[in-house]
Amino acid sequence: MDMKTGEIVIHLDRVMLDRNISLSELAERVGITLANLSILKNNKARAIRFSTLAAICQALDCQPGDILKYSDIEE
Repeated sequence: MDMKTGEIVIHLDRVMLDRNISLSELAERVGITLANLSILKNNKARAIRFSTLAAICQALDCQPGDILKYSDIEE
């Protein structure tokens, strides 16, 4: 029997490009370190606080679904 697992894929880079905002500018607006934002942008984060996600969405004028996507992966 095939088991499916999934992952959350981060599309922060696309939204930032659409909004013409740099990583350092977004980090400043959101109030998190450049290093932590870079980890998130590069899909290396294992978790994100809702307050951080809300701040990113406010800064980018977007919805969480614009940044996060669930993707099925076959084992």
